Amino acid sequence: MGDAHHILVVEDERAIASFLRRGLVYEGYRVTVADRGSRALEAARDDPPDLVILDIMLPGEIDGLEVCRRLRAAGDDMPILMLTARDEVADRVAGLDAGADDYLVKPFAFEELLARVRALLRRHERRRSEEPGADGVYRFADLTLDTTSRFAYRGERRIELTTREYELLLLFMRHPNQVLTRDVIMERIWGYDFPGESNVLEVYISNLRRHLEAGGEPRLLQTVRGAGYALRLPSS
Repeated sequence: MGDAHHILVVEDERAIASFLRRGLVYEGYRVTVADRGSRALEAARDDPPDLVILDIMLPGEIDGLEVCRRLRAAGDDMPILMLTARDEVADRVAGLDAGADDYLVKPFAFEELLARVRALLRRHERRRSEEPGADGVYRFADLTLDTTSRFAYRGERRIELTTREYELLLLFMRHPNQVLTRDVIMERIWGYDFPGESNVLEVYISNLRRHLEAGGEPRLLQTVRGAGYALRLPSS
């Protein structure tokens, strides 16, 4: 279970904390429990969690909102699910403004909490998978895309791209080996539907391939018949 997601539960009510710990462990998560804001911050620093379940009402000077603010101020980007006994709009707004990703009112069904945890983790992992490396560069095979200069490279060969070509390649670099349908690409790049007979996408795909293969390199931007396009090696 070394690859289990680590969840930090910050809850001062022992019965609720125990209930959450048992249920989450049963579902395969690794769980740390903290009953005060100061201990939560220490736990997050010493063993960074993948997700925090955070009660707003905590004893002491550091309540849940302050814990959330400090985590965000420290640069922590893990999902934070806030719990509260009050279903007031002002409380929800305060939690979201402090940096929380989602909000759940007590009492709650464990199944709903679990569904929200799974959704937050999926969203966070998807967002991270779409981020470039620390140097701002996406890499696939011998193809790289520098998001700072907006140049692409095939090996050492530099490729200049138009704005649309760059956006199209960036979309594929963010989703390598994934088949993207025509509708998905059109929505992501152009933001609206072209008439069904429009071949604008096919034109841009053709232009992009011409740039990427100008040095005789093997094709990486593949057509998947009846499905769409994918950035993958020819043998995939």
